[in-house]
Amino acid sequence: MNNTPSAPASTENAEGAAPRSGGRRILLTGVTGFLGQAVLQSLLETTDDVHVTAVVRPKGSVAGQARLEQLLRKPVFSTWVERIGKDEATRIFGERVTALEGDLTDMPPLTEPYDVVIHSASSVSFDPPIDEAFRTNVGGARNLYEALLASGQDPHVIHVSTAYVGGISKGLRQEGRLVHDVDWRREYDSAQDARARVEAESRRPETLRSQMRAARLRDGRMGPKAVAAAAEAARRAWVDERLVDFGRTRAQSVGWTDIYTFTKAMAERVAEDLWAGAGHRVSFVRPSIIESALHRPYPGWIDGYKVADPLIMAYGRGMLQEFPGLADSILDIIPVDFVVNVIVALATQDVSRRGDDAYFQVVSGASNPLPFHEMVSAVREYFVTKPLEDDKGRPIVVPEWHFPAVEMVEQRFRAKEIAAKAGQKVVAYLPASRRTREWTSNLHKATTGLTTLRKYIELYRQYTKTEMVFDDANTRALRQELPASFLEQHDFDVTEINWRDYFQQLHLPAVTELTKAYSRAKAAQRTRAERPAPALKENADALAVFDLDGTVVATNIVQQYFAVVRATKPRRTWPGEIGGLLASLPGYLRAEQRDRSELIRLVNRRYEGYREQDLRELMNGELGRKIRASIRPEALEVIERHRAAGHRTVLVTGALDVLVEPLADLFDDVVATHMDSGADGVMTGYLATPPLVDEARGNWLRKYADRHGADLKASYGYGDSHADAAWLSLVGTPTAISPDLGLFSVAKKNRWRITDW
Repeated sequence: MNNTPSAPASTENAEGAAPRSGGRRILLTGVTGFLGQAVLQSLLETTDDVHVTAVVRPKGSVAGQARLEQLLRKPVFSTWVERIGKDEATRIFGERVTALEGDLTDMPPLTEPYDVVIHSASSVSFDPPIDEAFRTNVGGARNLYEALLASGQDPHVIHVSTAYVGGISKGLRQEGRLVHDVDWRREYDSAQDARARVEAESRRPETLRSQMRAARLRDGRMGPKAVAAAAEAARRAWVDERLVDFGRTRAQSVGWTDIYTFTKAMAERVAEDLWAGAGHRVSFVRPSIIESALHRPYPGWIDGYKVADPLIMAYGRGMLQEFPGLADSILDIIPVDFVVNVIVALATQDVSRRGDDAYFQVVSGASNPLPFHEMVSAVREYFVTKPLEDDKGRPIVVPEWHFPAVEMVEQRFRAKEIAAKAGQKVVAYLPASRRTREWTSNLHKATTGLTTLRKYIELYRQYTKTEMVFDDANTRALRQELPASFLEQHDFDVTEINWRDYFQQLHLPAVTELTKAYSRAKAAQRTRAERPAPALKENADALAVFDLDGTVVATNIVQQYFAVVRATKPRRTWPGEIGGLLASLPGYLRAEQRDRSELIRLVNRRYEGYREQDLRELMNGELGRKIRASIRPEALEVIERHRAAGHRTVLVTGALDVLVEPLADLFDDVVATHMDSGADGVMTGYLATPPLVDEARGNWLRKYADRHGADLKASYGYGDSHADAAWLSLVGTPTAISPDLGLFSVAKKNRWRITDW
């Protein structure tokens, strides 16, 4: 490792090789992020002699260098590539940009000399688990500065932070070192310890019992392993939610709005203690809410939704009827190219600032304030003239906000949440049908939307109720020092921004296009799920596996039993049988909800005393013909199509084998339940083997496929029950047939085909 100070970029490096360019050498973190991409693009387009080394971690099988080269295909570089040509852009990129394979959580040694370090990497989520936030934002900064110290270099570090590092306050927020006595080392250690504490809490018996109860209610029909998996997933989600709460609450307890701003403040202290404290130069860039570009790389450029955009688009979709913000609060927004220009100025121009003069707030609130109500007015005007469309292509009418008190908005919102939850409970007890599935889907959308909106309200309320204004005196002074030739391409004078024009002509068209692209993708997914089944490919290795009840036939095992009663017992006994069945129905329904195999056992016990041969004769006669006639026409057509394609067709059912013999010729294999009989041929009421349902059917299917050399990924499955999800997930093409609400939810989540027969 090189422990000597960095030589100028024009000298040879430690290994004697000349640098690849004669200008400044810059180490850049966060290059794949929104700001990092724009910084790299600006350095390549507007300088001729800067070489950039970007810290990029491999992702899967894609190496860091390959990930870096992929950036050249992104929109941020499009205008530059078009102007100079693809070949020339590729050449310049290859000569002036290099990847340093690694990650700030595991920083590689810095063996090359650097004149400038731009640290823009961080987690930009407002509410991650506390340990993740500290590991990325604080631990990453610590690792970078320790690597720099170990290298013996003395580069100028440009540390990108946020204007909101000052925490919750009122009035003018000046530039300069933050005044607080929070120990970043102690906070970091506590945050990392939090996960172990919460993990231990999540394993307490009362916590686990609660999660297992919920998992049984939701996924019990899929089998015990599915219940265990769901309970464990719920435990992990509980841990993350608890750690998110830890972070939010800890941040607010020491005066910050959220864990993001808290950890960014701690990261500043890391830079001050480790780097500036060791006598090195560091400049802090504190942007406010970064949004789409005003000028460069082209007007309106943005890379995905940013901080304010989910709120804006929720309003445009008519989801936010009111919002508890202060109408006259200052919403501090800054175009991304203004932030880039300040960073490039500090990185490439001869600017010497230290101490409190080296903190640059790239903001608009002091010099060109944007009141919240003016932003809302501009947004409303845009969506009134250019409305978004709903799922049916109708224009969405946006509301007019009146900025009521927080309590009023909360009451209205809470009423909607209660109504949605009540609706879900009611629908859960209704019989499965096309209508109830539609209700379930609509209620799920409503509940998901309300959950998202509550997150938005909690997240953005602090930013739209602020009575804080960020000063930008240092940033304005920096601009005055820069040569006019530099400012021609890198100006950051916020007074030039006309906010109404910025939103209506640049930003809103950009984020609206993102929304429309997302909607088109969702519509394509729905189309794929709802389109007719594609033509089947001939494949002798494919299986076509069918459930019976509710899939191939519309009847169920209770109806099958009553059909046997009608065919074998005198009419005078029917009322008693019907009464007994009706009395047992509540128990059957509860058993069905708990475990389908329990229902199969309970119903099949009623065959005790029947002779197997008598039932077989019934199946060879009129009752068998009725069962054959009950096959759904759509099922018969699909079975025939699979057989024509050379697929091995298999019927798997919990019904008694003797009762499905009339269907045997339709399938290559029929796997059904067998009941023990005595020496006299009389059925005992007890099954010879456990019924093949839920995950038991899945285990059987794996073994069956192995035995027949079948390819499950090329195979097909058809089922109607939540219990069928366990084995449908094993085949490449699962289809939910007139599904119950449990299977409907699983199929929607996994984008399986759903159809009604």
